Amino acid sequence: MKVFILKPSSLGDVVQALPVLRLIKLQHPGSEIYWWLDQGLTPLLEGDPDLAGIIPFNRKRWSSPWHWNEVWSSVREIQAHHFDWVIDLQSLLRSGAMAWFARGGFTVGLDDSREGARGFYDVIVPRRSYATHAVDWYLDVLPALDVPVHRNFDWLPERAPVARAVREKWRPEGSRWIALQPGARWLNKRWPAEYFAATAKEIATSFPDVRFAIFGGASDQSLAEVITQALPDRCLDLAGKTSLAEMIEWTRLCEVMVTNDTGPMHVAAALGKPVVGIFGPTDPRRTGPYRQSDHALQHSLPCVPCMKDTCRNARPLECLHAIRPSDVAARVMTLLANAPTQSR
Repeated sequence: MKVFILKPSSLGDVVQALPVLRLIKLQHPGSEIYWWLDQGLTPLLEGDPDLAGIIPFNRKRWSSPWHWNEVWSSVREIQAHHFDWVIDLQSLLRSGAMAWFARGGFTVGLDDSREGARGFYDVIVPRRSYATHAVDWYLDVLPALDVPVHRNFDWLPERAPVARAVREKWRPEGSRWIALQPGARWLNKRWPAEYFAATAKEIATSFPDVRFAIFGGASDQSLAEVITQALPDRCLDLAGKTSLAEMIEWTRLCEVMVTNDTGPMHVAAALGKPVVGIFGPTDPRRTGPYRQSDHALQHSLPCVPCMKDTCRNARPLECLHAIRPSDVAARVMTLLANAPTQSR
């Protein structure tokens, strides 16, 4: 049996969709499963033990008529596989059309009405409620395929060579690590870097064996510097210095992550790490750290959650600024105090 999963982006969304892959492979060990994935995210799934292959998608090139020959070449490649199942977990117009072009034996997709993709599917899976978490919505496609839903799977298997490389390069042994993720794609998702710094200083006072690994891309380096300068002897600035695979293995080494609503948050949740998530415009019930809604901090305002990428409040970013570093530090210190001995 051959299966085609469409979930090209973003990092957090792809991570949240991985249980669908794991459970299909467990139910059908001999299946060949392919994933349609944004080219920038292929390192996330390269060499994945449950995948037969990745079919890359280049959004920027494909949006130009000059590269539509690449689109049709990819369509022909997909059709040549003669997929038995096509599963669209993106469910927007582009992915829905690609699912239809795949000419699979059976096509299932999510009931997302934003771009009318539902017309491309044989079976449409509705969201059970507004507050249904994205992971659970993705998993709801499996009953339509007679695949049992359970939690007995390894969400993000360790990449032993990468884990060894991380240990050799940064020598993290001898400390307890907290991951800090001060960046986010939307500016109005970003808790101030100064608040991250104040949180780290408060935790460091009570836990002298704790150090802080600051995650982020190259564009987050200025945020990481604010935190590092506040606590130079206890911070390791990794912003722009790790590959995607290295970031995942670094997260595996950490006991807790303090983060905005962004992709690495979902990586930490997938690894079973306690996550203190800081939320402003988005809804943690739908896209928060999976099964850790009690660790998501969000201030109650009439406009929250606005689900907008630009703040229009008379007091800009009031929802984020109202979350105090002392509250975040208290949550983290409780988690550290209760951490199992073997995780230290």
